[in-house]
Amino acid sequence: MSQQTATPPASTPLERALDQNEGVKDVVEQSAAELVVINAVLKQEIPDHAQVGEVAQALIKTDELETRITETAQELADVNEVLAQEIDERADLERELAATKAQLEKARNKS
Repeated sequence: MSQQTATPPASTPLERALDQNEGVKDVVEQSAAELVVINAVLKQEIPDHAQVGEVAQALIKTDELETRITETAQELADVNEVLAQEIDERADLERELAATKAQLEKARNKS
């Protein structure tokens, strides 16, 4: 049984969206891996002389679907990277804003 470290719950909408996208990406990657196995088994079990007509078309379609799913998983990974960067940038801006507010309050209190 694999051990997973507990991650803190997402607090912002962007963090929740990132968590959801990560979950979807994982499912898509798992589906692509399963499709690779299924396609390999089908190609191995169906003799070459029987891979004609609708069977051949089905094998071609599974290859295409495998490629599309893999590309979609990569696109999700790319989107997740952009979301993570946006979350980091917003956190930095929020820290800067809090520091500026604190400096402003300190300056007001000195007056």
